[in-house]
Amino acid sequence: MSSNQDGLFKKEGVGILVPFAMITLCFAMWGFANDVTSPMVKSFGLIFQMSTFESSFVQVAFYLGYFCMALPAALFIRRFSFKAGVVMGLALYALGVLAFVPARSTGTFMAFLPAYFVMTCGLSFLETSCNPYVYAMGSESTGTRRLNFAQAFNPVGALMGAMVALTYVSGSLDPSDGATRRQLLMADPLRFDAIKAHDLDILVQPYLYTGLVILAVLAAVVLTRMPSTDGTCDRKGVVSVFVQLLRTKNYREGVVAQFFYVGAQTVCWTYLMHYGHHVFYDLEGLGEAEAQQLTTHYYLVALALFAVGRFVCTWLLTRVEAGRLLAVLALAAIGCLVGVILIEGRVGLWCLVAVSGCMSLMFPTIYGMALTGVRHHLEFAGAGLVMSILGGSVVPLLQAAMMDSHTVIMGLTSVHYSFAVPLVCFAVVARYGLMRRHRQPKA
Repeated sequence: MSSNQDGLFKKEGVGILVPFAMITLCFAMWGFANDVTSPMVKSFGLIFQMSTFESSFVQVAFYLGYFCMALPAALFIRRFSFKAGVVMGLALYALGVLAFVPARSTGTFMAFLPAYFVMTCGLSFLETSCNPYVYAMGSESTGTRRLNFAQAFNPVGALMGAMVALTYVSGSLDPSDGATRRQLLMADPLRFDAIKAHDLDILVQPYLYTGLVILAVLAAVVLTRMPSTDGTCDRKGVVSVFVQLLRTKNYREGVVAQFFYVGAQTVCWTYLMHYGHHVFYDLEGLGEAEAQQLTTHYYLVALALFAVGRFVCTWLLTRVEAGRLLAVLALAAIGCLVGVILIEGRVGLWCLVAVSGCMSLMFPTIYGMALTGVRHHLEFAGAGLVMSILGGSVVPLLQAAMMDSHTVIMGLTSVHYSFAVPLVCFAVVARYGLMRRHRQPKA
């Protein structure tokens, strides 16, 4: 085994590959949760006949769980261990997805929001545990590379989640379009309720099966011996730790950059479906089903590009300084979004797909850069970075409100100019990459 491999998968001469693989599996599992959920926003809007703004509360509940549980997760990890945090995260994740069954029985949209919240409380535990745990498994000098490698499997899970949501769920829903459903709601409520019940049965199934898989992974993690990370935290009070972290400029700005990045990622993926519908249904005049199918193909290409980009960027980090690569890709994302805003039709849609390739590096690299120099406060530093995922709740509401305005500014429809929101977010990320002089050691 080469020295590079030793640096990534050994600690003090002891191999960590098996526990690393188990934790990396968790990265794929929360990637699945994220991307089985994003396309569901449009499905919920169709099933319950809601506006884009109303259905975006799926994302509010989803990312609010991240924010609320991150600090309790850090306290739990400090009291017990990173492994205990992973176990608790998987347990809450399973509880949340299995709660979709009783939520479906109510037949109301609001009943699903607590299930999403509990699910993402589990995901918050997982992210607060797994990200710093992977970073701390080996030397700090290889921490960002190791985290990027583990995070490379996150979009693999994301791609699987999107395929389930967009091929199985969307493909199995009743083919009635929004206009037909609105007419049925007024003229034949019983028929509308029958369609809604059928669609909710389809929507719940992936979450039920996911819960069973999570329980199996939970058992495997409990039985796997995990490496110790003693010495990665001290016992200062919570307030004094956060004060010290906030005084660290690199960390403070990393939290801000992560907030805006997660917001940008959420809207670029969630509203790709809306943008594609606008292109194929409104501009090209295709039928609802055909427009949905074509948009699904573009969405899956975007996620595949994101997945491939993670592995490519992990390799690039052995040759290019992390902050510089982050800034270049953020500026490239801004350029793509200019195309999304200004160019009509499929070219604009391809520009939005290309943004996913630019995003592939960002989350783990911002995370790793922000953790540099805070090794003794990893659990709380990780919690702050997970709390910044709240950007996924705030930014979609802003863009959804702009899209629902249905206005035209300088010849641009609201579907187009609303993508100025993620453009501003990527500008914040680019600034962080340019300002930080973080050096990733060469291979």
